[in-house]
Order: sequence, then C-alpha cells, then structure tokens
Amino acid sequence: MPAWIFLIALLAFPVAEVGSIIWMADKIGWWTLAWLVAAFFGGLTLIRFERLAFAPRMLFNLQQGQSPFKALFTSTRLFIAGGLLMFPGLITDVMALALMVLPGTWRKPPMRRYEAANDEVIEGEFTREESIAERFPRRDG
Repeated sequence: MPAWIFLIALLAFPVAEVGSIIWMADKIGWWTLAWLVAAFFGGLTLIRFERLAFAPRMLFNLQQGQSPFKALFTSTRLFIAGGLLMFPGLITDVMALALMVLPGTWRKPPMRRYEAANDEVIEGEFTREESIAERFPRRDG
C-alpha cells in the first residue's frame, strides 16, 4: 500500500470524527456534549477497572489451566476500548463498543469441580514430640 493512501486515511479520520460530532449535535443538540463527557469518563473508568482486573484474570486463567493469552487478549481489547471511548467522536465510540461486546469479553468461564485423585485412606503411625512450651520453658521473673 502506498504511503500516500495511509496519509490520506490518517488525515481523513479526524475530519470524519469532527463531522460525526457536528452531525450528532445537529440531531440531538446539547446532549452531544453530555455524550462526549460520559464517554470520556466511561473510558477512564474502564481503563482503571481493567488495570486492577488484569492480574486476577491472568491468575484465574492460569489456575484453571487455560491459556494466559486469552486473559491478555481480553484485557488488551478492553484497554483499547477505554482509550477509544476517551477519544472524542462517534466513530471511535462505536469502535469501542464493538470491542467491548465481542464474544467472550464478559462471559464467565465455567467452574471446574475438582475431585480427589483417589479415595483410598493412607494409614500410618506417628509419634508426638515435645511441645514448644516444654522445649522452651517460660522465664518468670
């Protein structure tokens, strides 16, 4: 792909975003400003939540024997969606919502039930050793 096509697309995107904001403001009025502010704070909240949820999600996937890349992919998608929500415009908000509702993002994984490896009883003998109190007597003084 020639570089000039990429440059035109890169320059056309902000123009399309401004055009979409103007179109939306023409249709719904001052609610456009409320939408942009709510989308910004929604994206900020999503990024903050995902920053805290990444490590437990990764740990849970590892404990369940699942691939850690699934947790990494999900967190990356939600980070990108939060960033797109913070960027003002209708097109980026639609892209962010599409990233958030992709299958597997909010679905809880099925819980596994662990069963004992065997039900046999292991018998053995033990001997009680002296307790710590007998071993280290208290000094009263």
